[in-house]
Amino acid sequence: MAENRETLLKKVYYNGCPGCEVDRLKESQQQIPYKKFLYIWVVSLCTALPISSLFPYMYFMIRDFHIAKREEDIGFYAGFVGSSFMIGRALTSVFWGVVADRYGRKPVILIGTISVVIFNTLFGLSTSLWMAVSMRFLLGCFNCMLGPIRAYASEVCHEKYHALGQSIASTSRGIGFIIGPAIGGFFVQPAEKYPNIFSDNSLFARFPYFLPCLIISIFALGAFISCFWIPETLHMHNRNNKEESYDALEASSHRSDEKEEMKETEQTGPPSRLSLLRNWPLMSTIIVYCIFSLHEIAYAEVFSLWAVSDRKYGGLGFSSQSVGEVLAISGFGLLLFQLFLYPSIEKFLGPIMVSRLAAVLSIPLLSSYPFIARLSGFTLQLVINCASILKNVLSVVTLTGLFILLNSAVPQHQRGAANGISMTLMSTFKAIGPAGGGSLFSLAQKRQHAAFLPGDQIVFFILNVITAVEVVLTFKPFLTRP
Repeated sequence: MAENRETLLKKVYYNGCPGCEVDRLKESQQQIPYKKFLYIWVVSLCTALPISSLFPYMYFMIRDFHIAKREEDIGFYAGFVGSSFMIGRALTSVFWGVVADRYGRKPVILIGTISVVIFNTLFGLSTSLWMAVSMRFLLGCFNCMLGPIRAYASEVCHEKYHALGQSIASTSRGIGFIIGPAIGGFFVQPAEKYPNIFSDNSLFARFPYFLPCLIISIFALGAFISCFWIPETLHMHNRNNKEESYDALEASSHRSDEKEEMKETEQTGPPSRLSLLRNWPLMSTIIVYCIFSLHEIAYAEVFSLWAVSDRKYGGLGFSSQSVGEVLAISGFGLLLFQLFLYPSIEKFLGPIMVSRLAAVLSIPLLSSYPFIARLSGFTLQLVINCASILKNVLSVVTLTGLFILLNSAVPQHQRGAANGISMTLMSTFKAIGPAGGGSLFSLAQKRQHAAFLPGDQIVFFILNVITAVEVVLTFKPFLTRP
């Protein structure tokens, strides 16, 4: 009797279906898929590097475009360049999510990686504000990898490693948000910084912001080539088979029920985006994710602008290279935390509590930033590095928890569309972030002696207000588990 029950509950795999092949491999080999996790790491890093790599030098790029009439207006124009990428991604994310659900994760990932090679390279060759905005917009339109790679991270490994897979995806993305600006800070204006290597007549002297873009594009080209070997995880069964469903069939004792379900599916079509919009665990997670994303991108831009601005405006007076050093150190600290501490913490506290605590702790930390600017010398270097490491660790902890909640709220065949919806809404909020952050930073520099929240204090206060809203939304009945 037990043998018959085991036979009835045995999964059925289809020959030639890539999703079934991956499922069969997961069933027989339940260890950590290191090779597949490496692909997730590389693609997530490729996605994140071009997003924030321009922040350390955007201030100087806008200045060299000679479009800002006053120094205090540079932050205003910088916001347009930062927002254009997110506007492009917001317009196309749902489309790429649907493509990923219909044709597979792999084709979308390949398109996204090659787009970084093309448009990020052209951005480095920009000679005007409008060329820079256009290239960033097109890069955003085709930068479609984040949603599919998040779905891929949940599908490529056994269920007990889902937290680790999502942690790797968010860690790599977080590292990209830190290493990207570090690359921008170290390699921008190479003819001025490294005259022994780059001459005044070289291409990099004529285009001083091209080298960091070229380095990232070369990495993206390597990622594009390596992605030809990633396995597809989407189930692609024979559409003419009456017993086919989006997932592998589970029990031969339920064949008749599955036939009825398949007939209904053929009449009504695949699950619609309307059903996703009615999925409250999914939508509540996406809303919290959007609030967090608004804070994250605004902070990333404001931190770089604040760090390079003159001390008379309340900034740190850093060079782009100094900003790169701070962010590189933050990236190393973040990597150690996510690899060795986060999985245990998430297992003990759960994704919601981890995200909530990280958001709460970031509020007093950001409140201290205006006072850090009063320090100098070694003390300033030590404190700002510690603060930057802690802030980025808290951000990625929040992000990882939200990724886990989002991908567990829907079945596999809806993950591409669900991530597409989240990317669209998140990118819309992130489009507001750079424009709003740049304008707010520009306003702060003009009100150094205001009676209420003078100078940069108003910038960090607004960032904390956004974080407080995020914390409130992590409680029931708003945020619910699937």
